Amino acid sequence: MNKAKVKRRVGKYEVGRTIGEGTFAKVKFARNAETGEPVALKILDKEKVLKHKMVEQIGREISTMKLIKHPNVIRLYEVMGSKTKIFIVMEFVTGGELFDKIVNHGRMREDEARRYFQQLINAIDYCHSRGVYHRDLKPENLLLDAYGNLKVSDFGFSALSQQVRDDGLLHTSCGTPNYVAPEVLNDRGYDGTTADLWSCGVILFVLLAGYLPFDDSNLMNLYKKISAAEFNCPPWLSFNAMKLITRILDPNPITRTTIPEILEDEWFKKDYMPPVFDEKDDTNFNDVEAVFKDSEEHHVTEKREEQPAAMNAFDLISMSKGLNLANLFDVEQEFKRETRFTSKCPANEIISKIEEAAKPLGFDVHKKNYKMRLENMKAGRKGNLNIATEIFQVAPSLHVVEVRKAKGDTLEFHEFYKKLSTRLDDVVWKTEEDMQEMK
Repeated sequence: MNKAKVKRRVGKYEVGRTIGEGTFAKVKFARNAETGEPVALKILDKEKVLKHKMVEQIGREISTMKLIKHPNVIRLYEVMGSKTKIFIVMEFVTGGELFDKIVNHGRMREDEARRYFQQLINAIDYCHSRGVYHRDLKPENLLLDAYGNLKVSDFGFSALSQQVRDDGLLHTSCGTPNYVAPEVLNDRGYDGTTADLWSCGVILFVLLAGYLPFDDSNLMNLYKKISAAEFNCPPWLSFNAMKLITRILDPNPITRTTIPEILEDEWFKKDYMPPVFDEKDDTNFNDVEAVFKDSEEHHVTEKREEQPAAMNAFDLISMSKGLNLANLFDVEQEFKRETRFTSKCPANEIISKIEEAAKPLGFDVHKKNYKMRLENMKAGRKGNLNIATEIFQVAPSLHVVEVRKAKGDTLEFHEFYKKLSTRLDDVVWKTEEDMQEMK
């Protein structure tokens, strides 16, 4: 990896590696050069936003997050714009997704699930009090900080109260099918409060059961199950937990339990500690309009400087949970939406091996320098699965290979990586201790 790599700086932020990708945006790890604080930098292409008429939605997402200042919701610190890009500076959390916790460990004990559910209800209740409805609540959009506290993220589908029509209802169907309320599916309008609450009920079921209450490979059958609230609680749940879930997963939004009623529920109230935080309302929306303007006075400075494509200690730490570098170099690390392994093979050899392993699995391979994009030619549950890989040099004879889901279903990504890793056995660096364990 002797080619030079471009190091970017946007305003006061040093921009690092990509940590997430979407159709219209990339999210990169960055840090405030003045304070050293790590942040997540969401970067949107202005041309794409305008071409696809996304100005209103992006503006709504930014405005929504600026309104919400709650300890269990991802904070938006700052919004900036250049001639071609929009930069959204957000809180960076290191604990991964709640989804990963379920995938890796299965169902939770009731006291652990209760704690997350209490934080979720607190956050959603606060959002609703500010006239904000999330509309895509699911474990993948619930992140965890270094202390294990829940953080609601991804307000891309959120709606503000101003979008409610004259009938007092929202009319845009959105969200992930398994978590969507029946009234959202019937397309006759719905209340954002009760719809979000249904999704919270599905999440609680998943935390306690380890699987979805409504699931079917046939979409029409899935919709029928949701509309009829056709589900069964597993026998290991306590009676009070079952009762609460049943009250939330009521297919009739009028008789469905409410957040004030949940706050008084016997199961919910156990060990309950309401959050204490500063509710100063000093929100300024001037920068939201400014990012879409072409005036030079509103543009942030972007700097690029050439430097070797090496991974320094800052990059290593950002790839691990907190300061625990064992998470980076442990070959058997718990697997999430991204993973990485170390290799003593030359970078070109690693690329060739990944290509050889991916093609028989039905993936097209696109290469550029030391990055690769693998695209499954067969569509899955959420379209074609796309995998992004990148090779970093830690030392002349040691590389870190990152494998990340760029698009598609997370569970399909898990299955893909299992198959890929068995084909890369001779590439992954094994310590002497690993070799002893294999004997």
